[in-house]
Amino acid sequence: MNLLPQPRLLDVEERLTANTAVREHVDASLPPQGYKLTIGDDGVALVGGDEAGCFYGRATVAQLARLHDGGLPIGMIRDHPDLAIRGVMLDVSRDKVPTMDTLYALIDRLASWKVNQVQLYSEHTFAYRNHPEVHADASPFTPDEIRALDTFCRARHVELVPNQNCLGHMNRWLEHPRYHGLALAPDGFVDPYGLAHEAMTLDPAQPGSLALVRELLGELLPLFSSRRVNIGLDETWELPRERLDEYFSWIATLRSLPELDDHEVIIWGDMFSGDPALVAKVPDGVTVCEWGYDADYPFHERLARLAEAGLPFWVAPGTSSWLSIGGRLTNAVENCRNAAEAALDHGGRGFLNTDWGDRGHLQQGPVSDPGFAYGAAVSWCLASNRDLDLAAALSTHAFDDPTGGFAAALLAIGDAHRAVTPQIPNHSILAMHLYFPQIRVGRGITKGITDGELDTVAHRLAGARADVARAQPERNDRALLVDEILWTIDVLELLTSDARARLIGDGTLGSIGQPQRDDFARRLGALTDQHRALWLARNRPGGLVDSVAWLDNLRVAYETGRPSPTWGGWPKRFT
Repeated sequence: MNLLPQPRLLDVEERLTANTAVREHVDASLPPQGYKLTIGDDGVALVGGDEAGCFYGRATVAQLARLHDGGLPIGMIRDHPDLAIRGVMLDVSRDKVPTMDTLYALIDRLASWKVNQVQLYSEHTFAYRNHPEVHADASPFTPDEIRALDTFCRARHVELVPNQNCLGHMNRWLEHPRYHGLALAPDGFVDPYGLAHEAMTLDPAQPGSLALVRELLGELLPLFSSRRVNIGLDETWELPRERLDEYFSWIATLRSLPELDDHEVIIWGDMFSGDPALVAKVPDGVTVCEWGYDADYPFHERLARLAEAGLPFWVAPGTSSWLSIGGRLTNAVENCRNAAEAALDHGGRGFLNTDWGDRGHLQQGPVSDPGFAYGAAVSWCLASNRDLDLAAALSTHAFDDPTGGFAAALLAIGDAHRAVTPQIPNHSILAMHLYFPQIRVGRGITKGITDGELDTVAHRLAGARADVARAQPERNDRALLVDEILWTIDVLELLTSDARARLIGDGTLGSIGQPQRDDFARRLGALTDQHRALWLARNRPGGLVDSVAWLDNLRVAYETGRPSPTWGGWPKRFT
C-alpha cells in the first residue's frame, strides 16, 4: 500500500467500500497526534488522540481514496508519530523568497504528509520597519503576510516558527555603513574550508549588537502564534577561540531577554557539539538543533553528548538539493534516516529537515521534493518508512502522475553525480565548475573523474529526459514542473560537456577551444534567460540578480577563457 508516510499498523483487505463518510471523535487515551481508522461498509470511523490526530486520520483517508479511485479498502489502521515535532526549514534568504501562493501550495503538501512545523530561515528578508536599506531589494515578507501565513498553517496543524539569525550570517546587514561597525571582522575573513568571506558575524562585545537583535526580535515575534523561536548562532567563524566564552555568554544574554520570555529558544549546535568541554558551557534554557548534511554525519555521537549534558535537542538533516543543481538523492535518504535513528535512540524531541540555498539557490523547487517526502516519512515512523518506495510515493502524493515518469526522472537526476569517482561533502562534483569555473577538472577535488564516468552521467540524464517525456503529472502547475526539470537536465548536460572538454585539455577552461566555449556561452545564455522566467513563476524578484550572477560569471568565463581565480572566495592555492 503506497501511503506517505506509511502507517505503523496497516491491516486492510482488497475489498473496497464506496461509502467514504467519516464519523470522527477524539479519545485522549490514544497517543498525541495519533489516530485509529476503522473502514467498513458503513463508512469510516475515525478516532483521534486529539484534533491533530483527527487531521492526520483524514489525510490518510484522502490518500487511500486517491489510490483506489475514490473507494476505500475495508480494514483498520492505527498510527501515531515517533517524534512530536516534524519540521521543514526553508532558506528564504539565499536567495529565493517564495511567493505566498508557492508557500501555501508547499505547506498544503507538507501537511498532507504529516509535517507539523515550518520555519522560514531569515537573515534579511523580513521588512523590519526601521531598516529599509537592508531589505530594500529583497522582496521581503511583510507583517501582514506573516500573520496570514501563520493563520494558514494553524488551520493545517502546522506551527510556523520564527527564525532570525542573531549573531552569524549577518552579512546582508553588515555590508551597509550603518551596521558595519558592529562586525566582528569588518575586513572579512577566511572560513575553516579556506574560502574568503565578507564580514558575517556581529561582535557580541558591541552594545549596538544586542540593541539591534532586541529590536528585531521585538518586532518579529509578536506576529507568530508559536511560542518557539530559532535564533541561529551558527558558523560564527570570525570569533577567535580565545573569545569563545563570549559566545556562550551571548546565548545566556539572549535567553534572558524579555523579548524571549515564554519562548522555547532554539540554537544550532555546530559551534560546540563536537567538543564535550564546550557542550558543558551551553547555558540552560535552550534547545540545541544539531545539523549535519551528509550520510555519514556523526549524529549518534553528537546527540549522545548532548543527552549526557541534559540538553534538549532536535536533529536537522537536509534535502541535499543545494550546491548540486540536480540534488544528491541517496545522500538525502541516508542523511534523513541516520538523523531519525539517532533522534529516537538518544531522546531527541524533533526533526527539522532543512532546504538551503547557498550560492544562488540554483536548484529548482521539485529537486527538493524527494528529500521533503522521505524526511516526512521517517520522522513520522522510522520502522514503517525506512524502506519507503519513494518513487511510488512521490508519483501519487506529490506529482499525481500515474505514469511514474516524473518521479523516475527526479530520482535519476538526483543520483547522477554518483557515477563519478570524486565525491565531497555538501556538494555535487558535477556542479563545482559552475560555481567555481576557475578550478581544473580532473585535478584537486575533482581528481579521478574520467571521460567514461561522464558518459555514464550523460546516459542517466538522457534517460531522465525520456522519463519526463512520458510523464503525465496532473497537478495544476504540470507545465511548470516539466520546464523546471528539463532546465535541470539541460544545465547538467552543459556541465558534463564542459567537464569532458576540459579533460581533453589540461583541465582548465582556457584549454578548450574558442568555438566550443562560444557554444557553451550561447547555451548558458539561453538557460540563464529561462532561469529568470522559472524563478519568477514561483518566487519574488528579490535575490534574482544575485542568483543570476553565478551563471553570468560562468558565461563570461566561457567567452574569455579566463575565469576569475578568486571568484566566490575560492583560494588561488586550490585552483
